[in-house]
Amino acid sequence: MSDNTLSQFGSYYHEFRRAHPMADVEFLLAIEELLTDGGVTFDRVTTRIKEWSSLKAKARKRRNDGSLIYPDPRKDIHDMIGVRITTYHSTEIPVALKVLQDSFIVHKSVDKAAETRISGGFGYGSHHLILEVDDTSDDLQDYKGLVFEVQVRTVLQHAWAEFEHDIRYKRADVSNPEDFSAEVDRMFTLAAGLIELADQQFDQIAALKETSRVADESVELTAETLPGVLAMLIGNRFPRPRSTNYRFLEDILVANSITSVVQLRELLNPTDIEVLLKVMNYRFHPGQIRIIDDLLLKRFGQSHIDATVATDSQPLNAKRHRQLKRKLELMTQAHLVEPPN
Repeated sequence: MSDNTLSQFGSYYHEFRRAHPMADVEFLLAIEELLTDGGVTFDRVTTRIKEWSSLKAKARKRRNDGSLIYPDPRKDIHDMIGVRITTYHSTEIPVALKVLQDSFIVHKSVDKAAETRISGGFGYGSHHLILEVDDTSDDLQDYKGLVFEVQVRTVLQHAWAEFEHDIRYKRADVSNPEDFSAEVDRMFTLAAGLIELADQQFDQIAALKETSRVADESVELTAETLPGVLAMLIGNRFPRPRSTNYRFLEDILVANSITSVVQLRELLNPTDIEVLLKVMNYRFHPGQIRIIDDLLLKRFGQSHIDATVATDSQPLNAKRHRQLKRKLELMTQAHLVEPPN
């Protein structure tokens, strides 16, 4: 690689960092919101911007024949911004992937776990996506055209990968590296098999929990009772959110004086839902929180915004206010709500 090519890549990188000092936070919030709207039950989302020293070293990597792996690093290196999503069990991974694939341009999708199984072994399990921000990504319009990498894995797969990575980099400290390597490989393979089995058990536990959830119509609507109530009212039609997000759902219902199962059943009118799905043209199948939030907006209009958006200037409140105002304008144009006086 010429010094000029690397210098141009470095200039681009440092200009990007100066122009977008909060890029990692903005991607974090945007991806979290997408997953929540899509009803993905995830553990956490983490984001990072690769340091220049790491990018520079990667740009200089060569194949065995001496050719550069990334001859045009600005176009060929895709993980300047990296996103990692961990889920509690593996059945949530396809749901997360569908939300991401419907929200961005997909350049590449690789199931590392499947590759490992095809090779006849146990080991690294993760799904990698190379995505591009397009003009439909409202919260990331400042990054239109940017390509980034996403890894989706279960918390157990993540624990295995992190520990394996840490151990591999410390092999040089061992007096007998060859013996150590063989023994460690055997142990990691065994651990990977156990983790795969544990993930399967978690999937079965989650499935049993879904089929056994019931609710009493006389119960008060709270963050603790809403999962059961919604299972009774709408079943699995809309994906469930993370358990911690039911507190938000309770808050926006109470803010609109919906506190009983009867009132919630009325809000979840099938006709209103079908009209909303047609008009809003969601990029992916909405989750429970997204559909209920929009049904409240359809019914109460501006008063829903006033009741559920704090009046301070916090970025998240300002963002929610803009989103609801855009949706209200769309609903008003489609005559779903009465125009404001």
